[in-house]
Amino acid sequence: MNVYDKAHELAKAIRESGEVADISAAMAIIEADLPSKEMLDNFRSSQQELQARMLAGEMPDQEEMEKMEKLFEVLNMNLSIRRLFEAERRLSVVIEDVNKIISGSLEHLYGADV
Repeated sequence: MNVYDKAHELAKAIRESGEVADISAAMAIIEADLPSKEMLDNFRSSQQELQARMLAGEMPDQEEMEKMEKLFEVLNMNLSIRRLFEAERRLSVVIEDVNKIISGSLEHLYGADV
């Protein structure tokens, strides 16, 4: 058995999963709705800037974090964007589960802390 071949099979299975199809469908709806697309793009841009600053060791203040949380809440009122966020969350769960399965296969080498 070639591990790389199996990894490519897994990648294909994820690409063809219902979770990815749901994300694609939600994105298509948002792309067709300019106000929703702009709101999402602005949120993602702010989110990326915040994450980059955090990776650089700069912690945002409480006010900035509250602003992002409120913006997220506003975006969740948009049904199309909420559908996208829910689909992304479901895909994230799948990826986390796969990671746990892979990590679990190594427990016998490193112990239960893997």
